[in-house]
Amino acid sequence: MSTSTLRLEIVTPERKVYDGDVNMVVVKGVAGELGILPNHIPLVTPLKIAPVKAKKGGTEEFIAVHGGFVEVRKDKVVILAEIAEFGKDIDVVRARQAKERAEQRLNQKASDTDHRRAELALSRALSRLAAAGE
Repeated sequence: MSTSTLRLEIVTPERKVYDGDVNMVVVKGVAGELGILPNHIPLVTPLKIAPVKAKKGGTEEFIAVHGGFVEVRKDKVVILAEIAEFGKDIDVVRARQAKERAEQRLNQKASDTDHRRAELALSRALSRLAAAGE
């Protein structure tokens, strides 16, 4: 690892999803978007349901992360997520259908609709679509 890179690890309860050297990581914390470069000040913050951007050389890779925490150290970023999926692995048709279902549930005025659950489903679908480049 050179001084212009840092190690990014994305871990879920099931597996290590990502482990590699990157030039920059961009995450969406609860207080806003955070760009992390090598030698960043250490911190820990909760994450929103949103794609993580890993910049490596001239390329960008997107990973849909559904909640969790990011821990930033001098030369390492660790994301502990409930769910993490590479943008290239996402079933876009299925994500679009999930988005439409969540929007329909949110538009219903019925009192038996669990709006918080529908909002979370919509956030996950939008995160997947953004990570897939949609």
